[in-house]
Amino acid sequence: MDYASSLLSFLPGGRRSPGISQLIAKLEAYLPPEQVERVQEAYELAAESHKGQKRLTGEAYITHPVAVAGILADLHLDSQTICAALLHDVIEDTPTAKDDILARFGREVAELVDGVSKLDKVQFKSRKEAQAESFRKMILAMVRDIRVIMVKLADRTHNMRTLGAMPPLKRRRIALETLDIYAPIANRLGIHSIKLELEDLGFRALYPQRYKVLERELKRARGNQKEFLPKIVANIEQALGKAGLKGGVDSREKHLFSVYQKMRRKGVSLAEVIDVYGVRVVVDSVDACYRALGIVHGLYKPMPGRFKDYIAIPRINGYQSLHTTLFGPNGVPLEVQIRTEEMHRLAENGIAAHWQYKAGEDVGPSQHERAREWLKSLMQMQEGGNPEEFFESVKVDLFPDKVYVFTPKGDILRLPRGSTCVDFAYAVHTDVGRRCVAAKIDRRLVPLRTALRNGQTVEIITAKGATPNPAWVNFVVTAKARASIRGYLKTMKRGEAVDLGRRLVNQALAEFKLSLKATDPALVTAAVRDLGFKEADDLFERVGLGERLAPLVARHLLPADRSSSAADGKAAPLAIAGTEGLVVSYARCCFPIPFDPIIAFLSTGRGIVIHRASCGNLASWHKQADKWLPVSWQKNTDRTFTSELKIEVQNRPGVLAALAAGIAATETNIGHLAVVEHDPGSATITLELQVRDRTQLAKVIRAIRSMPEVLSVQRTTA
Repeated sequence: MDYASSLLSFLPGGRRSPGISQLIAKLEAYLPPEQVERVQEAYELAAESHKGQKRLTGEAYITHPVAVAGILADLHLDSQTICAALLHDVIEDTPTAKDDILARFGREVAELVDGVSKLDKVQFKSRKEAQAESFRKMILAMVRDIRVIMVKLADRTHNMRTLGAMPPLKRRRIALETLDIYAPIANRLGIHSIKLELEDLGFRALYPQRYKVLERELKRARGNQKEFLPKIVANIEQALGKAGLKGGVDSREKHLFSVYQKMRRKGVSLAEVIDVYGVRVVVDSVDACYRALGIVHGLYKPMPGRFKDYIAIPRINGYQSLHTTLFGPNGVPLEVQIRTEEMHRLAENGIAAHWQYKAGEDVGPSQHERAREWLKSLMQMQEGGNPEEFFESVKVDLFPDKVYVFTPKGDILRLPRGSTCVDFAYAVHTDVGRRCVAAKIDRRLVPLRTALRNGQTVEIITAKGATPNPAWVNFVVTAKARASIRGYLKTMKRGEAVDLGRRLVNQALAEFKLSLKATDPALVTAAVRDLGFKEADDLFERVGLGERLAPLVARHLLPADRSSSAADGKAAPLAIAGTEGLVVSYARCCFPIPFDPIIAFLSTGRGIVIHRASCGNLASWHKQADKWLPVSWQKNTDRTFTSELKIEVQNRPGVLAALAAGIAATETNIGHLAVVEHDPGSATITLELQVRDRTQLAKVIRAIRSMPEVLSVQRTTA
């Protein structure tokens, strides 16, 4: 009796489980009998666990895991993956526990099943957070074993095939998630067959009307055009035969979602999408690929600028092929892809091809290593971030790369369209990104935010001790660069917040003629515990970020004989150096600069905000007296500060240029400028200047006042 027959007892009345016969037949074609038997055991457990459960389609639930396993069997995945596919919902939807799977099928299968399972039993604040956390869990499981995503992609593919049973709102949400996440992941791993199916199913579910219209119009457009494809195939086959090249030629039609994407991206009509039809040529060697290219160019004229060599420079997912667009009969554009049989298998199955080769063959593993590199970069992305940030970062990283640039040594780096020099630096190495201070493109110095173009050679200049600029996060494109900069800034902000918190608590203790240094460590430990923190640094960080008030924390640190006494000292003002960039900010209502009399407001989550003592906004905040702090400037503040001037001028030609020249003569930089005309004779110019202190600002004001066109100058105050 065969395996399929032995499974009949698991269905009521001895009925055959839908799809199980086909699955067993597929597995027997490439797996040894003992492994097929192991898969049978997994089916038995799945059938028993899901007994009585039905899908929204009305079918027995077991049909779903069997269909998922069938999709993976088509890709010739190993027996552990097939077992995991059959069991992938038992932890989530049945009483069966992970330990049960571990005991019966081993750690590999148990970890695969757990990696695919969603976190439905955990309570989250929102659906978005639950989705993000489930996705993060799946990605981290992928890093341990990449087969997790193979099972998940097959699971999503079958769910998309049966999506019609879902309510419309849920159907659209699942379709959008498929197009945003799962189809790009399939593309990133090079599994072309699954990627195409997910895209078309997602497109049909998300935009049913657009899908129908496009499908109808493509059928109408085919007409006579489709008739010439067999003739072209025959012509190419004949020409290859004459040249002594062995290979197969077949025709194809671009799938609907690709056509729709091109129409949207280029803003063109269906009639203007030039490569709806194509021909694929598969030959036996790389040399034959280039010879075949010459042959097809001899048969039909190539379209200028439409040739791409993905053999010499593969896509980031390992895809290799020659692409050229030809003027076919009647001038109809025709895309031709030329590749080897090996490249074709990889193009269709991507990472799945790794399990289709025997040990010692070197085709699959190279694809596997490429995927491993990507997963390693995902691990770096998720460090120090929350699940939602990670989810968004991975979505950005999944979009296909479009820019190929060179290192000074001639190595090729592939980056997303719009990537900057900083993205390039982080792509080379995280440490290079963190220490970069300048960049050269084709040996010419350029700003770090310069966007890269194909074929450029990029050189990064680094400096010892350099650190990432917080402004970089506003223009970097790659998820790796963004995650690394954010991670560094979070670490730096914590360090600054802890330092500021210590200083604030010390300042509060000074009122009692005490200090942290002189406080009994046991008192500090007890206060930290009483206030609900594990470590003193956690408490000081909250104080530095304005989430805890220093005077209240200080009272927890007082000895018992001092805790009820009134303050008998006076705290010195907190010294501000101007370099505490992430926990000390400067109010834009009054633009304080060194030597201005200042006062600080403790803002929850931001740290402290410095205002000029004469700021007009202080009156509205004095009701929160416990949040105001006395502060002063340190003697040496090694940075520039923003100050704003309002200048009334006579409105005549050349006044703006004269004003800029006068300010430049004082070695002062203009950060921002705005002009408001009042009437034909006068205007108000608002300038934001970068100055070191009041001395430099006074020098600038004197230079401006000496100009004959200037009527008045004054600093901005709220």
